[in-house]
Amino acid sequence: MSASIKTFNRAAYLKQEDPEVRIHYVESLPPNSEQKKGTILLIHGFPETSYQFRHVMTPLAQAGYHVIAPDKTGHGFSSKPIGNTHQQDPFTKRSLANDLHELVTKHIGVKEKVHVVGHDIGGMVAHAYVCQFPEDVASVTWGECPLPGSTLYDSERHSRQLWHFDFQSHNPDIAVALVQGKERIYLKHFYDRLTQNQAAFTPDVVDFYVMQFSMPDALRCGFLTYRAFETDAEDNRNGGMRRGR
Repeated sequence: MSASIKTFNRAAYLKQEDPEVRIHYVESLPPNSEQKKGTILLIHGFPETSYQFRHVMTPLAQAGYHVIAPDKTGHGFSSKPIGNTHQQDPFTKRSLANDLHELVTKHIGVKEKVHVVGHDIGGMVAHAYVCQFPEDVASVTWGECPLPGSTLYDSERHSRQLWHFDFQSHNPDIAVALVQGKERIYLKHFYDRLTQNQAAFTPDVVDFYVMQFSMPDALRCGFLTYRAFETDAEDNRNGGMRRGR
């Protein structure tokens, strides 16, 4: 039955003038469009990309869903529109969610409400998505992340387990300089210590992620996503996403 599932790698230009914003995404279509059950938006975490969903896209499409897995702005094969280390706007979860909403509704042309699923940092983006666009969301599922502005986030963000929150956010230039050229060692720290099933990260999988995070500005964009946490916390604490409450 899997032969009837069509999966495509595509790209959409949200903005073509400088700085360019191009979103790469993987799309799987159900075998019978007339019996489609809905659309699922899968939002990846760090240090991963849309590639993390490669094993679930076909089964979900076989079950009757239109499945979309983008590389968030600044990640994977999407463009990396950065300026200086203080530029947070492209990487606040509000902004990343807005980019994905534009991708889904305007470029892919999804009209119905979507099921939003976020993992890790993708969970923060999923939260921002449903808060900004509740009328376009059928359901939201997210986990494995402390939401900026929450009590859990405030109590855990400086913990030993989450040491990378500070390392990646306080001075991204220094962090990039220290990690660049050592991407494999750095990424494997997360895959070896923070996963439920280390066997899922086989050498070829690690090779793929090392290739993606070794691309120009890939580390910087990933780290700027963490630098934006304080802005995200302010959004969540002060009702910046009041539509979702």
